[in-house]
Amino acid sequence: MDSGNTILIACVVAFTAVAAVLDFRTKRLPNWLTVTAFFAALLFHILYGWSQGGFGTAGRHFLFALGGFATGFGILFILWLVGSGGGGDVKFMGALGAWLGAMMTLYVFVVSAVLIVLGSAVVLAYQFCQKGFNRTRTQYIESGRADGKRHALAGDESEQRRRTKRRLMPFGVPAALATWLVLLLSAMN
Repeated sequence: MDSGNTILIACVVAFTAVAAVLDFRTKRLPNWLTVTAFFAALLFHILYGWSQGGFGTAGRHFLFALGGFATGFGILFILWLVGSGGGGDVKFMGALGAWLGAMMTLYVFVVSAVLIVLGSAVVLAYQFCQKGFNRTRTQYIESGRADGKRHALAGDESEQRRRTKRRLMPFGVPAALATWLVLLLSAMN
């Protein structure tokens, strides 16, 4: 493994670890983190490409990063449009995609989805045991069926709070775990 790949892996692991901790604690992925990571990925790929073969290679690495960004941002943007994620999740996957490229971003997304399903099942089972079926159902299912008029009057902020309360787990945690698994498996090959 060359020093460029080592730097890339270190940056991605650091970015995803910080994102996972912040998302777990605050249920938010802040712009300062995601936007900085995106521009750092672009800069890394341009400089790494330049060091490997000059202007043409830098351009290919830049397009590699943009393709990864488009993949990560695009997939999560569609999920955001249907109400299945937050704006920070969209920017997070876009920035992560800029580091990893399109194909690895797809792998991370698929592994993240599997981890979310498994983690959600564990969280719900735990909540059922702790609170009982009815209280768990009320918290996670019926809070999603609130009266539209009430939320329209209360504004977007209360809608965001309601969605955050209903969320079983923050996206940053399974996405970080998925990223580490994908990186580990790619390093083993």
